[in-house]
Amino acid sequence: MASVIRDDDKGHVVGDVDSASEEKGRIQHIDGDASPPDTVAKETTPTRVFEAPEFIRNMTAEQRLDVENRLRRKIDIRLMPMIVIMYIMNYLDRNNIAAAKLAGIVTDLHLKGDEFQTSVSILFVGYLLMQVPSNLFLNKIGKPAIYLPTCMVIWGIISAATAACQNYGGLIACRFMLGFVEAAYFPGCLYYLSCWYTRKELGFRTAIFYSGALISGAFSGLIAAGIKSGMDGAHGLRAWRWLFIIEGAITVVIAAIAFFILPNFPKTTTWLTEEERGLAVWRLEEDIGAEDWLDSQHQSFKQGLKLAFTDVKTYILMVMLFGIVASGTVTNFFPTVVKTLNYNDVNTLLLTAPPYVLAVITTFANSWHADRTGERFFHITIPLCFAVFAYILAAATTKTGPRYVAMMFMVPGVYTGYVVALAWISNSLPRPPAKRAAALAFINAISNTSSIYASYMYSASAGPRYVVAMGVNCAMALTAMLAALTLRIILVRLNKKLERGIFVEGAINSGTTEAGKNGFRFRL
Repeated sequence: MASVIRDDDKGHVVGDVDSASEEKGRIQHIDGDASPPDTVAKETTPTRVFEAPEFIRNMTAEQRLDVENRLRRKIDIRLMPMIVIMYIMNYLDRNNIAAAKLAGIVTDLHLKGDEFQTSVSILFVGYLLMQVPSNLFLNKIGKPAIYLPTCMVIWGIISAATAACQNYGGLIACRFMLGFVEAAYFPGCLYYLSCWYTRKELGFRTAIFYSGALISGAFSGLIAAGIKSGMDGAHGLRAWRWLFIIEGAITVVIAAIAFFILPNFPKTTTWLTEEERGLAVWRLEEDIGAEDWLDSQHQSFKQGLKLAFTDVKTYILMVMLFGIVASGTVTNFFPTVVKTLNYNDVNTLLLTAPPYVLAVITTFANSWHADRTGERFFHITIPLCFAVFAYILAAATTKTGPRYVAMMFMVPGVYTGYVVALAWISNSLPRPPAKRAAALAFINAISNTSSIYASYMYSASAGPRYVVAMGVNCAMALTAMLAALTLRIILVRLNKKLERGIFVEGAINSGTTEAGKNGFRFRL
């Protein structure tokens, strides 16, 4: 049985030592902290054996399966509904400006030229700046149950305050600050989920989480249609102001509830029994071969950034996610695109819902199958083929029927594979947690930079076919597919090295032939 050697100062896994290796005094380095073997041997001591707790070892296979299933259901019930509801509001508060355009914000604030497009894109400047620092801070403090709801309260207040804007400058300020604070949530939740679920469970849970965005897309049009038709002019306020007030207030209420529901990390969660905490921690160790989050003293900002930025997989994943998100920027202006079908404002808002409903269905089915099979590449690239078809069709015709068919495929085509790609990040960059937190935030931040320039491709003069936008979306989808293929080739090669017992950075169980045969494998 291999022992796990840890650096007492940083808490990082430094290496695995099997019995044969111990006789030779050989230490396999894992994290990338280049220290001579003799130095490591002097400064570190084995603090634990990589072995299941005794109560788990005493279980039969059937007992272990039953206990773990009950634990997973308990975690699902406590964690998943709350983060989905929170993400619905996160996405709603971010994108309700698209519905506000149809509810009078442009005329009331006297927006001219590209000012509306700029007010959309400026959010992503703040969104980009805050993601990496926020995720590293979350990893450091280890209190997601406090940090995430606190950020939600702040962005809810900012969203509601947007209703008080009287000019372009005020709108720009609110949108920038909204993006700055909202940046904490999405990458934070991706990291949060990876601290609770194993690799084979993560894809489907990521899909459940991201369904919040898709549900938000489906209902935002319905909510906006209801407010526009029933509250425009109520108490002297235009419909777009009520839109921000109502949705911002709901966000704050939900955040207050989240303080009492969300857990922290498995090791520190009080509503699990001692044995449940032990099993929750062990099953993550067993999945990768190393313990995950320990405590705030064992999480290094500098080390996490260094490990993420020196791994080539980070950059390939970045290109892949950038391509997917860039090809999906149409969702930021979806009501505007649907408006080219020449229906009135209320019917246009209603017609934005069906594509998102279809996306929820296809996303769940695709991610469930991806987790069942363990396959990632084809579950990402095949949906993107449908997205390419949709963009080509939308740019090629002005007929109502074919154009709405294209719109029905746009959202599912992009986001069906997107959630699998998000899970692939954690699968490909699993440990240590500081590296995973930095990589998730960095990749998500860079991928969202596309929303800064994309805003200018959907001006009124570019309609109804939006040829440039649809062409760029096609190119970005193809770029994502090429990046996914490149990553798959690299991971295949790394897995072959593991089969031969060759050391692979980030594969905790690698280093010996026996560990290579029985340990960690990258998901393809």
